[in-house]
Amino acid sequence: MEKNLSQFFTKEISEKSGFISLNGVMNPLVTGLEYDSRQVKPGNLFFALPGLHTDGSLYIIDAINRGAAVIVHENEIRKINPNVVYLRVKNSRFAMSPISSSFYDFPSSRMLVTGVTGTEGKSTTVYLIWQLLSLLKKKAGFFSTVQSCLGNDVYWNSEHQTTPEAPVVQRLLREMADNGCEYAVLEASSHGLSPKTNRLGDVDFCSGVLTNLTHEHLEFHGTFEQYRDDKANLFRALDKFSPTPELLNKFGGSFTGPFGVVNADDKNSRYFIKATHHKTFTYSPAGRDGDVILEIIENSAWGSWYSLFIPALKEHINIRDKLPGAFNSANVMASLLVVSGLLKMPLREIAPFVRFLKPVKGRMTSIDKGQPFEVIVDYAHTPSSFTAIFPPLHARQIKTGGKIISVFGSAGERDTKKRAEQGEVSSMYSDYIVLTDEDPRGEDSMSIIEEIAKGVTQKRDENLFLIPDRPSAVRKALSLAQKGDIVLFLGKGHENSIIYADNTMPYDEIAEAEKALAEIGFN
Repeated sequence: MEKNLSQFFTKEISEKSGFISLNGVMNPLVTGLEYDSRQVKPGNLFFALPGLHTDGSLYIIDAINRGAAVIVHENEIRKINPNVVYLRVKNSRFAMSPISSSFYDFPSSRMLVTGVTGTEGKSTTVYLIWQLLSLLKKKAGFFSTVQSCLGNDVYWNSEHQTTPEAPVVQRLLREMADNGCEYAVLEASSHGLSPKTNRLGDVDFCSGVLTNLTHEHLEFHGTFEQYRDDKANLFRALDKFSPTPELLNKFGGSFTGPFGVVNADDKNSRYFIKATHHKTFTYSPAGRDGDVILEIIENSAWGSWYSLFIPALKEHINIRDKLPGAFNSANVMASLLVVSGLLKMPLREIAPFVRFLKPVKGRMTSIDKGQPFEVIVDYAHTPSSFTAIFPPLHARQIKTGGKIISVFGSAGERDTKKRAEQGEVSSMYSDYIVLTDEDPRGEDSMSIIEEIAKGVTQKRDENLFLIPDRPSAVRKALSLAQKGDIVLFLGKGHENSIIYADNTMPYDEIAEAEKALAEIGFN
């Protein structure tokens, strides 16, 4: 799309952007937004962003040489190109959000947008909400760490980024709206909700979900308290929700909005409930107290059967899902509450559709090539997600006498505190542990693995193996497996690469496991 600068950089947007000064011709035609100079095309607006490893201002000349018509920058620029407009703002990264939202005509105001945040379960919950809306014949789009849908086909997310930068967020929302979506479901990361990035700062959320909260990404947020506070911005955003006349005309009284949905069992739930003035519905997977309570659950490798109790109605609802992992019952409960609120529809009328829900690729994905042991691939990469996954599998193995063989690593240039904790949790439930690369980035692979090993109690060379090369680690784990065992590959899930300091290696955990199984005779 194309717009003259004055059409979207209005007085209101300039104030929200922290506008300082303007140099150059006032009203050029802007053909698109970019924050990577290598992607700039003639007529684009280029955001010069400060970064961890470099500074976008160093690439302004490159952007201009590629045809940039407008430069958004923070620092003073002494050498001005007379054919370019320079917009100086206090914080160019923060300014990306209001400018992008305006350029794409405020797309989130044309749909009912749900944000899902938490440490675990975000991608799955996003996908389940979208599926339920689709099963109920509602046009919806979504994006998550794993997949995206802009109203038509579902495609894979090739980036290791949960919430994209603001220009991408707003462009995706605009495509959803243009494709006729009435609803949008977004995975809202703590990075995306932080004012430091402001990626989601100009999204009009009508509902928000908290799945759970444990410490993660402290390398970015600094403290757990700041991490929690940034997450809570999703619920604060509900108080800013002001539906346009067009939106009210489209939906009328057909949804209960704005509203929140919170896991009542999480010790931080009250913090999120207090972050908004709007109604927050609660669910309790532990069977304690909430608007929806899990009473009974029976789990197998192919799904779960469970009973939900709604205290306000004194109503019991029986549910059957085909989602591997008992922990998915929590994601289902959250999804049911969201869809019920959006459609103003009783839970009992939505519950029958749960049996049609499909799992997310790389989330407790079972690989069956005829081998006499289970092979499971999951994205779990935190101590709390380990705590959710291991116990049910361990309980099952106690009954069968099988062993658990786990393979995992920990990301480089990310939270280091969790590494030994990952090792500790895995030690409680695993008979064999193979430590390997996840995404070392600029850190030394073996150093990361040794940090994890500090929490492991298994004996090295007998029950603990340190193998940085992940394909080799996969093969080692499978060589240890006997009839009735479970081989659990954790941390990569759906991802399609391993990031090193000097290269990104293509890698698909599911495909690699299938290849390794074929090498030992299971096709």
